[in-house]
Amino acid sequence: MSGPRLLDSPADVIVVAAGASRRMEGIDKLLALIAGRPMLAWTLDAIAAAPVVGRIVVVASAANIDVISGAAWLPERVSRVVLGGERRQVSVAAGVDALRADVGGALAGDRSERAVLVHDGARPLVSGALIDSVARATAVHGAAIPVMPVAETVKRMAGDLVAQTVDRSELVTAQTPQGVRAGLLARAYEQYPPDGPQTWTDEAALLEACRIPVHVVPGDPSNLKVTTPADLRRVESMVAGSRSSRVGVGHDSHPFGPGGPLALGGIVIDGAPGLHGHSDGDVVLHALADALLGAAAAGDLGTVFGTNRPEWRDAPGEALVRHVRELTDHPPIQNVDVTILASRPKIDEFREA
Repeated sequence: MSGPRLLDSPADVIVVAAGASRRMEGIDKLLALIAGRPMLAWTLDAIAAAPVVGRIVVVASAANIDVISGAAWLPERVSRVVLGGERRQVSVAAGVDALRADVGGALAGDRSERAVLVHDGARPLVSGALIDSVARATAVHGAAIPVMPVAETVKRMAGDLVAQTVDRSELVTAQTPQGVRAGLLARAYEQYPPDGPQTWTDEAALLEACRIPVHVVPGDPSNLKVTTPADLRRVESMVAGSRSSRVGVGHDSHPFGPGGPLALGGIVIDGAPGLHGHSDGDVVLHALADALLGAAAAGDLGTVFGTNRPEWRDAPGEALVRHVRELTDHPPIQNVDVTILASRPKIDEFREA
């Protein structure tokens, strides 16, 4: 698949989604539904919504790559879905290779200064503010990660006994996205190839081994990583709490003609001039689709059904609404209020229909 290059954006993102969900009691956490949508869809939408992000590469497992590659919920900024490896570092390297392929070669020259962010597919609540913070710190310092202070008292154990209380004042926990300039990451790979004997639990560990300084920025307590079923329930609860009621406002307008008949709200009105548009010109259903996209924070008509999408040429309004319902998480629609501004035809006789 291919997508927009967006090379004027400061950062590209590799989303690591190739894990085996070993602690999820048989649940594939990346495709587990949260409010009707796969968790990975939430993660990708959050990243794609950040203005600082250019391209997104998803690294998937062999079991999921076909499902993810063909998913209707992939944002347009996803340029590739590629196969990952057994270890995280191999999967990240596959993502880096995909970014190189997108620009036709090595990430060298000016592109070596470009930030590459690596994010866990199992962190669906990442905020745009955190993504921006890591990207900008990476641009300034070369590498950056978000961290959270350790709140609990930390003990070192010997068998089943407490051996020592550890000073937590300098301890933090690391989150993602973790950022590094492309050139520095290439340098680290020269020293420690991704398929080598060493195993790194995150990108910062690799950079530390190469004596590449890693800057820290404040993390976000809501940026949870789902590793157990309990984590998934917490995320579901947080999403439900933030989405108890949503409102979208839609608008659409088209000029008359040429041709006909007129379609309004899926009703065909014979003898009335048709509205001219990329699809069928049904302003009622188009406005409804626009409102649903807005309520779901999933874009607008121009981005989802724009004139650069020939497959939607002359498509009926019902198809647009149906596609929007597939893209979003199928929330219950409680009420729709439609106002039609037109001198002709007279709407009264079609109002009930």
